[in-house]
Amino acid sequence: MVVYLDHAATTPMHPAAIAAYAAALGTVGNPSSIHSAGQGAKRVLEEARERVAASLGCEPIEVVFTSGGTESVNLGVKGLWWARQADRPRPRLLVPAGEHHATVDAVEWLERHDGAVVTWLPLDEHGRLRVDALAAALDEHDDVALVSLLWANNEVGTLQPVDEVVALAAAHGVPVHCDAVAAYGQVPIDFRSSGLAALSVSAHKIGGPIGIGALVLARTATVEPLIHGGGQQRQVRSGTQDGPAAVAFAVAAEQPHHAYEPLRDRLVAGVQAAVPSAVLRGDPVDRLPGNAHFTFPGCEGDSLLFLLDAAGVAVSTGSACQAGIPEASHVLLAMGLTDEEARGALRMTVGHTSTEADVDALLAALPGAVARATRAGYAAHAPATFAR
Repeated sequence: MVVYLDHAATTPMHPAAIAAYAAALGTVGNPSSIHSAGQGAKRVLEEARERVAASLGCEPIEVVFTSGGTESVNLGVKGLWWARQADRPRPRLLVPAGEHHATVDAVEWLERHDGAVVTWLPLDEHGRLRVDALAAALDEHDDVALVSLLWANNEVGTLQPVDEVVALAAAHGVPVHCDAVAAYGQVPIDFRSSGLAALSVSAHKIGGPIGIGALVLARTATVEPLIHGGGQQRQVRSGTQDGPAAVAFAVAAEQPHHAYEPLRDRLVAGVQAAVPSAVLRGDPVDRLPGNAHFTFPGCEGDSLLFLLDAAGVAVSTGSACQAGIPEASHVLLAMGLTDEEARGALRMTVGHTSTEADVDALLAALPGAVARATRAGYAAHAPATFAR
């Protein structure tokens, strides 16, 4: 049986969400149809929207269901940027250097295809946006369309200064989009009091189904849609809405919050005791309660991942792979790590199914995996010798 410690990638569906999903699949009718079956489906959908809204501290009308976090981020970033070009050109986006690739790739697409100008903002050594750099950029440029940032870094877990960012941006009349996919279900989120223009979340990070998420869009915010058609959701997002998935999303959102910190702290202390050379990355205090991110000097993170997987423990490297070539995490590089340091990364995340036995299994397997990965790393970088 696999010991699963990669809840940041996706967490198992809650049994209550599975049961609600299965029951809702029997609902007949398109929520946009005006006959009684359609109106019954609409009631199911809108009740689910109300429950999701309550979990996010927003109004139901502000919840725009999407296919997941990536679509939500793309709609929030591109849609707000496009809308801000309506009265006068505002090509600039201000974005921290360590964002999720959904944001990075979206803004780079706008840069390539629509003439956007991206100012990448620096991070500190913990992966937190440097607010002084944001303030300087807002003072320097009068063409800023949008600020977009994470609520919490999805790799190293550091919580971001969302309140400070929103206050600075508001003083310059600039809206803020926040990617809260990693933070949702881990820390309290109150959209109403945040001052954000838009916020992105995904159901499968909190025990709901894969394939549904939401963009919380303030009543006062305007976006250009990505998808055109029937305009079912505020003319912002077209397409027949998935009522059963929305119900399962709502049930997952209502599950009680778990106290992940004690188990995460046990994991962190255990890793530091078992492998004293391991370095905890991210803010040691102001971080997601389920996140533990380490770098292991002399090791390749991918080697460690495969060795732990062979031992029955599932974790993540937090790095990207393109064309089979491992690349160091852009987040760690933005934090000031060298390429070699960043390659030795592992992200271990606990969730609602995690137990002390899971942590103990990781700690039992880790020292041997590190020893083997270290030997492999030294062998790979040792000078070649040739016989005459």
